[in-house]
Amino acid sequence: MRYFILALLLTLLAACQPSVEGKRLVATDITGADFGHDLSLTDHHGKPRSLTEFKGKAVVLFFGYTHCPDVCPTTMLDLKQTMKLLGPRADELQVLFVTLDPERDTQAVLAQFVPSFDARFIGLRGDEQATKLTQANFKIYAKKVEVKGKSTYTLDHSAGMYVFDKTGKIRLYVDYGEKPADIANDILQVL
Repeated sequence: MRYFILALLLTLLAACQPSVEGKRLVATDITGADFGHDLSLTDHHGKPRSLTEFKGKAVVLFFGYTHCPDVCPTTMLDLKQTMKLLGPRADELQVLFVTLDPERDTQAVLAQFVPSFDARFIGLRGDEQATKLTQANFKIYAKKVEVKGKSTYTLDHSAGMYVFDKTGKIRLYVDYGEKPADIANDILQVL
């Protein structure tokens, strides 16, 4: 009986490690998280958008800003490479970039920045109140940091990404710096 219970426990533990082609998830599985249900922002074309309209596709949601010196452009390049690695399945994924800096990231600025990585990517923005509400809804940290000796600022902000499945449920949190191959593997599991 003891061996049966041990074998059952090991089987259950092995089942908890999802994989595609033998690879485990790199992202954190947050399936069932009770936040980040929706957003209401405007895209870089001026069209109002919500997460619910992307049902039928997986969604990667990334928060950043266009004046970011490193994290944001690096992440967008990683997502561009992830799309290439997904091949024809990339059409089953929508990347959404939400600005944390609506003061500088106008619709025109987002329209130049976001599609420069991939024409399928969509930039989203809101006014200051909508931005703060969206940050709170998705538990995103962002704080303006004045640059000494200059009349500009940067933002300290959360740098991970959320992945939603095709039904619109939040599934994964991808840490900053994950490799595109690992991100693609995790997205394939969600697809």
